[in-house]
Amino acid sequence: MTTLVTLQIVWLLLIGVLVIGYAILDGFDLGVGIWHLFAKKGAERSAFIRAIEPFWDGNEVWLLTAGGALFAAFPAVYATVFSGFYLALMLVLVGLIFRAVSIEYRNKVADPRWVAFWDVAFAVGSALPSLLYAVAIGNLLHGLPLNASGDYTGSFFDLLNPYSLVVGLVGFAMFAVHGALYLAVKTSGETQAKARGWAAKAWWAYAPCFVIAAGWTAHGYVRGNLLLPQALGAAAMLAIGLIRIYNRQGRALAAFFASCAGIALVMLSAVAVLFPNLVIASNDPSLSLTVFNASSSAYTLGAMLIIALAGMPIVIGYTVFIHRIFKGKV
Repeated sequence: MTTLVTLQIVWLLLIGVLVIGYAILDGFDLGVGIWHLFAKKGAERSAFIRAIEPFWDGNEVWLLTAGGALFAAFPAVYATVFSGFYLALMLVLVGLIFRAVSIEYRNKVADPRWVAFWDVAFAVGSALPSLLYAVAIGNLLHGLPLNASGDYTGSFFDLLNPYSLVVGLVGFAMFAVHGALYLAVKTSGETQAKARGWAAKAWWAYAPCFVIAAGWTAHGYVRGNLLLPQALGAAAMLAIGLIRIYNRQGRALAAFFASCAGIALVMLSAVAVLFPNLVIASNDPSLSLTVFNASSSAYTLGAMLIIALAGMPIVIGYTVFIHRIFKGKV
């Protein structure tokens, strides 16, 4: 294996770690937002905000770092994805901005209308990215029409194909379950019981949608060896099953960790379906962007790896530290 190929694989793994880390960490923030309007009491909604307040901005660092890593390591992929998904990503950005501002401004004015506005902004700003992130992954698995320059040639509505929408529902339900389980960990009494109930209800959307999406993927969108995606998909289904078992037993933390494992395995199974592709050209497979034809030079990858190896431990260390400091109930 040449130095360039080694660096390409290493960077794929690093970006994978960042994206999975973001999905697990910001996933519970987004999931809490999905349930925010279901809380009937003002004090309960305030508790939901307090549950994520110490973490949400640090969690989003993982997304920013993943985007920067993609730009540095696979610039052609970055250009294709960010131009092809431009409108969808702008909607995600608007949602994230409203979510961030609502957390900061919700309690600045003691006016019920003011609080209600930011409650809605927080919920919508959480639900919209939860759906669109997964729709984007569905489109990567489905394939995009590309020209010889790697530019996306379809329209925004082409991204809303049935397969990608099913994958979008998987992601939305996954974050809804994850957020409810996180609330079950961070709260107690009536609120905890309510959160466990939400997780149980959302699970009945998560599990069937995942089975449908996995079967659809296996029969229509696996371009290479089926063994690894099947093995990872089966492991993901096991983790999803454990969520229901632990939640019914009232083991909130175990259910939450099972949800973390499920998210990681679902995303790894998607990577296994794609590999070695990063963006599949649905109109002509020869135009697909792969780990090996869309990367930066060996020099760039090597130099950036030094920076990543210095920076990632800081991000991971801060994440562990802040969760240990605020590990109690709200």
